[in-house]
This record gives sequence, structure tokens and C-alpha cells, in this order.
Amino acid sequence: MGASRRVSLPFADRAEAGAQLAEMLADLGLADPVILALPRGGVAVAAPVAERLDAPLDVLVTRKIGHPEQPELGVGAIAEGGEPVLDVAFLSRLGLTEADVMAVVERERRELARRVTAYRGEHTLPRLAGRDVVVVDDGLATGATARAALRAVRASGPRRLVLAVPVGSPRTVAELRDEADEVVVIATPPGFHAVGQWYVRFDQLTDADVLRLLRLGR
Repeated sequence: MGASRRVSLPFADRAEAGAQLAEMLADLGLADPVILALPRGGVAVAAPVAERLDAPLDVLVTRKIGHPEQPELGVGAIAEGGEPVLDVAFLSRLGLTEADVMAVVERERRELARRVTAYRGEHTLPRLAGRDVVVVDDGLATGATARAALRAVRASGPRRLVLAVPVGSPRTVAELRDEADEVVVIATPPGFHAVGQWYVRFDQLTDADVLRLLRLGR
């Protein structure tokens, strides 16, 4: 299942997109929801969602797994509490095996742990079992990090798992419908190349920005 609607693009910024997304999520009748944002950009979208739904806000930290020699070329992702999710078909086309990227995976595990500590400190994730969990990002391009996040959350036993984004590649949104109980997306425009093209202001958030939003959401 999923939801979408007509919208005028681009969004002014992540906060505006989040406010619109929140109205769509408010119609789902979520029970005891918890909002998990993918940092950094997803936190700015998720903040108005958490406020509208009167739900706790936290982060689910993810890391892209890059090609060993071309780090900007993503071949998978990992989320806290989950196992690496690798694009095996893509690896094969590149002439690589899973073993070839294990050193990258371990490096990203260490960085993921560092960021979890930076964002959450002594806090632990809210209880997810038996609750409606909404995973929020600012958009879906390849969907690798969202896939890893959804699988990590699914393993925690949520009652209902929702992926919510303002905008996404039509193909990626379709592919991720099997990973969540519901995908809520405002727009899936044709000609999708990058998330940032659908925002007027798409500034990079700092860790300080993330921490400020999390303090308000908690």
C-alpha cells in the first residue's frame, strides 16, 4: 500500500516538505508511533512530522558502503542494529564479490558507531517492538540507505513499518514497497536525478543542526 498526491515542486525547504508529509501521515491512524529519521537531512523533514503526530523523534544512523577504490560509488548500505545490505548484482557487474568490500563494511561500521554516540550519547533507541514506526528521509534516489534502515527496523518487530519521504525516484519508490508495510511519498516526479533538485533550499545540515532538532523532538 502507499499514498501520494499532486504537489507543486520544488519544496521551499525540508521543513515545508516535512509539514506536508506530516498531514499525509496524520491520516493513517498510527498507533503509539515513533519517528526515526535518517541523518542528516531526514531529521529536518522528520521534526515537523514528530510534532504533528505528537510522537518521539530519534535517528536511525545509516552509512553508505562505497566501492573500495571509488568511495562515492555506492554498492550498499548499513544501518545501526542491522546487517550490511549489498547490491550483489551491481557488485557482479563491477567484477567484485562481497568479500572484496568487507574492509569497507568494517570501516563504515566503526564510523556508524561513532555517529550513534555523537547523536544519541547515552540514550538508547526508543522501544520499537509492537509500535508503528515511521522511517523518514528527505528523498529517495537509489534507496540503498532506506532499504538498510527498513530491514534493521523490521528485525525489531514493529507492529507497522512506514517509510515516509517527500519525494523519490518512481523506480526506487516502487522497489521499496516490498520493504515496508506502507510507503508514503508526496511526489514521484519523472526526470528524477537527485534529491536536491526538488528543493529550493537544500543546505547540508551539520551535526549541531541534527542535535538541536533531536533535543526538541525528544
